[in-house]
Amino acid sequence: MISLRFATAVALFASACGGSASGPSADLSEELEGGNGAFIGSAGGTTTGYVTHEYVAAGTATAYTAANAPDDGHWEIEATTTAAYRTRILVRRPEDSAAASGTVIVEWLNVSGGIDADAEYATVAEEIVRRGHVWVGVSAQIIGVEGGSVLVDVGAGGSLAGQGLKRIDPIRYASLSHPGDGYSFDIFTQVARALRRGGPVLGGIRPRTLIAAGESQSAMALTTYYDAIQPRARAFDAFFIHSRANFTLPFVEPGASADLILGLSATEHPVFREDLAAPVFELQSESDTVGLLSSSRVRQPDTATFRLWEVAGTAHADAHLLGPAAASIGCPSPVNNGPMHIVAKAALRGLVEWVNHGTEPPIADRLDVDLGGLSPIVNRDADGIALGGIRTPPVDVPVDVLSGTPSGASVICLLLGSTTPLSDPRIAQLYTSRADYQQQYATSSDAVIAAGFVLEEERAALLGYSQPLRVSP
Repeated sequence: MISLRFATAVALFASACGGSASGPSADLSEELEGGNGAFIGSAGGTTTGYVTHEYVAAGTATAYTAANAPDDGHWEIEATTTAAYRTRILVRRPEDSAAASGTVIVEWLNVSGGIDADAEYATVAEEIVRRGHVWVGVSAQIIGVEGGSVLVDVGAGGSLAGQGLKRIDPIRYASLSHPGDGYSFDIFTQVARALRRGGPVLGGIRPRTLIAAGESQSAMALTTYYDAIQPRARAFDAFFIHSRANFTLPFVEPGASADLILGLSATEHPVFREDLAAPVFELQSESDTVGLLSSSRVRQPDTATFRLWEVAGTAHADAHLLGPAAASIGCPSPVNNGPMHIVAKAALRGLVEWVNHGTEPPIADRLDVDLGGLSPIVNRDADGIALGGIRTPPVDVPVDVLSGTPSGASVICLLLGSTTPLSDPRIAQLYTSRADYQQQYATSSDAVIAAGFVLEEERAALLGYSQPLRVSP
């Protein structure tokens, strides 16, 4: 039984995390209908027992300017202009509201591929559905609505990349209007405030916990949000930051789109500030820690409100996230096929338990990264497999070298890592028989589950990565 002292502490912790600051909220009363239905770039996900609705999010948002973005995350910002906005949110919720957990995952939709994409949902959909969480995707950035230049050509959007919702489906989305990425942060806040009240948009579900989530460019946006906006707005109870860089999404002028390319030459590299109660769970792939993103430069210690998991043998985007597009992406070698999404689901579970019940997630070893040179380098074993970090069976009982190291020089290939088969003689050196391989794989699976880095519910999925036929009987 939970003690009164513990229950009181959790209640105070949750109150301090978010939801207590007042301010304008988005009008979510208008449901979007018609046209070709709700548009989202997605590799798919489990939605059995869920319903999907789409709403206009409208209001007047404020833009900000930053006097500085210091490395300790204590930004100094000022409000500048205001502008009207009409963007959209996509809601996936349990069909039976009584089955809802009370946790709402609010994802800042990713626009790096030139269309709104639910990268985080595609990564952790099974966990969201089996726990009864509500997922809300927010078209926070201008390119998703109005169109614009495409940062990374992944092929997923095809001819739709860079077109924006209004041109993709004018019948459904013609009334939308986005004033620019400078207003994105306040738009995201106002949506959160509206969701906090529950109501028809959530099918009568009253949220207990709001978690801000984002992957890649969206993670960089949420890094800015946590350091600069959360101290003012306190709109979220926790943050799920997946694949951030050592730089953040900047504030920009009205009408402009945030330019991540400028981040590559940024001289300021903020960490997550340490004076807020809302916990941050940062999840990084192997390729995130070096190369273009070099997140290892902004590592910070695990604390009572911060966790960092770095996963060996994984890439910023991979075969699971790309779905069918992985086979035709055009990189010299097959893209990374590591189980990043399996670890991500344990990370999300850990964050929900943390913010709702005060149970801290396990602390993970960091990847073995050499920070002494001009650019960080992952240290590797003789087979080329990364040392350190969270270890999964395909990494520690390998028949392939799963790596964050890219096999091509294009921007997309730099993010996709690689999968390189071990030679038959090397596999024969590692395993005396197929049974030996299967035993080692099962033992490794037991270990990573017991450590809390993979959920017991994901055992079958993890075992599905084994390849016993690659080993001689």
